[in-house]
Amino acid sequence: MSVNANILRKHGTTQLAEILLEASVTKSLAVSGTGDLDPHSVPLSESLLHRVLRSPSLHPSKKLELFAWARSVPSLGHFYKHSAGTYSLMFYTLCRSDHLEEVPPLINLMKEDGVVVDSWTFKLVLDSLIRAGKFDAALDILGHMEELGVKPNSRMYDSVLVAFVRKGKLGLALSMFCKLLDASDFNSSSTDGVHVGSVPGLTACNELLGALKKADMRAEFRDLFCKLREKDWFELDTVGYNICIHGFGCWGDLTTSLKLFEEMKAKSLKSGSFGPDLCTYNSLIQVLCLSAKVKDALTVYEEMKGSGHEPDSFTYRILIQGCSKSYRMDDAMRIHGEMEYNGFRPDVVVYNALLDGLLKSRRVVEACGLFEKLVEDGVRASCCTYNILIDGLFKNGRAEGAYTLFCDLKKKGHFVDGITYSIVVIQLCKEGLVDEAFDLVKEMEARGFVVDLVTVTSLLIGFHKHGYWDGAEMLMKHIRDGNLVPNILKWKANMEAVMKNPQSRRKDYTPLFPSRGDLSEVMSLISSSESGREVEETVNVDDNDEWSSSPYMDQLASKAKSGDLAPQLFSIPKAERVLSKGVDSFDIDMVNTFLSIFLAKGKISLACKLFEIFTDMGVDPTSYTYNSIMSSFVKKGYLSEAWSVLNEMGEKICPWDIATYNAIIQGLGKMGRADLASSVHDKLIKHGGYLDIVMYNTLINALGSAGRIEEACGLFGQMRASGIKPDVVTFNTLIKVHTKAGILVLDQVYDRTAGVDCGLHSYVIELASIPWIQSMD
Repeated sequence: MSVNANILRKHGTTQLAEILLEASVTKSLAVSGTGDLDPHSVPLSESLLHRVLRSPSLHPSKKLELFAWARSVPSLGHFYKHSAGTYSLMFYTLCRSDHLEEVPPLINLMKEDGVVVDSWTFKLVLDSLIRAGKFDAALDILGHMEELGVKPNSRMYDSVLVAFVRKGKLGLALSMFCKLLDASDFNSSSTDGVHVGSVPGLTACNELLGALKKADMRAEFRDLFCKLREKDWFELDTVGYNICIHGFGCWGDLTTSLKLFEEMKAKSLKSGSFGPDLCTYNSLIQVLCLSAKVKDALTVYEEMKGSGHEPDSFTYRILIQGCSKSYRMDDAMRIHGEMEYNGFRPDVVVYNALLDGLLKSRRVVEACGLFEKLVEDGVRASCCTYNILIDGLFKNGRAEGAYTLFCDLKKKGHFVDGITYSIVVIQLCKEGLVDEAFDLVKEMEARGFVVDLVTVTSLLIGFHKHGYWDGAEMLMKHIRDGNLVPNILKWKANMEAVMKNPQSRRKDYTPLFPSRGDLSEVMSLISSSESGREVEETVNVDDNDEWSSSPYMDQLASKAKSGDLAPQLFSIPKAERVLSKGVDSFDIDMVNTFLSIFLAKGKISLACKLFEIFTDMGVDPTSYTYNSIMSSFVKKGYLSEAWSVLNEMGEKICPWDIATYNAIIQGLGKMGRADLASSVHDKLIKHGGYLDIVMYNTLINALGSAGRIEEACGLFGQMRASGIKPDVVTFNTLIKVHTKAGILVLDQVYDRTAGVDCGLHSYVIELASIPWIQSMD
């Protein structure tokens, strides 16, 4: 017992001495730094250093001072070197306290001492630098590791890849990722069919997929996705599935998105570890809206709420935008009401979508009321808000109000940008006020706004229509700065020089658009594109899980898996402002500009020659290009040629939009095939498409001209029920077709159309006895 007591007393005294020494050194450092430390009286050891460096009360700068003092005290000299453990502790201290600027000097000291910390310490440093956004420093650390011969561990590669991605070096990150993916097939062992040590990890994979999607690198995204699918041991997590579902859907591959959803759900039922979340449903809803399947998106939205996922502000926003763009304004306003009821405050983006939809639906009064509500709710209107208002007022026959608003905004000096000027310039050109439009462009340039290709196109068309042959040169003199107009002039000179050459296709007398029948075969084109779409009417619901929380999504995914889901025939277009892309290039936007000029003047042969030139040069036309030519053919009565353009458009896989269907229905109406026009309309509505006011007017005219008055009136009722208000063209068309039908004239009908800005004075006829007119508000 006495011996054990002596041993305890001896070790207790030593431990107490070390504790007192640690406390003394810590206090001295906190008060005056290393100035009061005497190297002869402080028995420095690694254990003492570690205890002091771990002290939570000591500032990191004091710890760094002690570290440097211990290394440079003369009495210690070269006999003392910090160990790898001490360096690791210092790196941990600096990273935890965000003193990352001290990391590079510490690495240099470590090199001088010939000491190397372990790979996990380097990973700690890498992660800290990446979180702080110091990507260059993180990549330097990687270089130091290679210099010191430290082999990165599997998780360290994730940090390096994330650094490359966030630095914007996607090519380097993708190359490194693929090499690691291939190497993992050989370097990782497998036991019982389970892949061990997957390299790279899910974090790096998701970062890279997300960056590729954001950069719109579609080919690289798909190649990486296919490469991952080839690895049996690699499985995406919820985040990875959501990125892929959203990416493929936004790029028009709805089938792949739905298949991924079905696969994700199947895996969640087996493992129970993950499954579709709110982000998954938001991605699917947005994808469906972008694919013009807004009706399906609304059904999925209701199904999502029933499955226990509460919608967030993003859910409401994408639905409101989808409904507004497809003129489902009643649905958009209903969802807006739900959004406010559930405590979400609509932002300016939501209000902009609603305003745009209401104004395009000719519901001007409601749009003005919504704008007043925006102001009352304290939402700050943006330039885009006022641009939507001004453009909507112009298009609804309120030109005076739009121009007054524009002038008021200019006086205030806020909420006016280049797009605002462009909207007014386009309107002035439409009204034939080319001089005023030109003055406005000069003012626009003087205020420093960019004069884009849309504005210049409108001016050039106006100049050519009104005989201002030197208008382009005049424009160049007044646009300082910028190369847009000089580029246009040079491009125009190059184009005119090329167009003096004979058409290449004249050599073998092959027409530009080979004849393939006429528009009477349009239903066969739609049917062949659908390729089995009718199967959707006979989907076997019994095969689905009756306990599923998302039966409708399961049904959509099942169609995609069986190939019954038709390719996208109808799209919701995204409007973009167009800038010049090059001096010497025949870019598609410049081609479309001059196509518009030629077609506006009725010079179809020149437009076709220009089309031939740039397609021979390998430039791919857009839907706008085909729509412009096809519409001109229809107006001129060249219906067979219009059908040939439509066929080529389908071969080039250009999605049809409202303008395409308008041209088709107008052509069928000219052919007297109102039955086909009605069938095209039915197909469009059945498969998720929507109609704007132009298409309604075109259909009403086609049906009414064919004597199908009841159907025309029914379409008018459908138009009003969908939330689109009739305009002057609608009423004039109805008056014309009823006049042809021999309806008696009465003065009362003018009162029926009160509030509609249309010239009805010369068209007043008897409509009071017809049921559809009696139902008018």
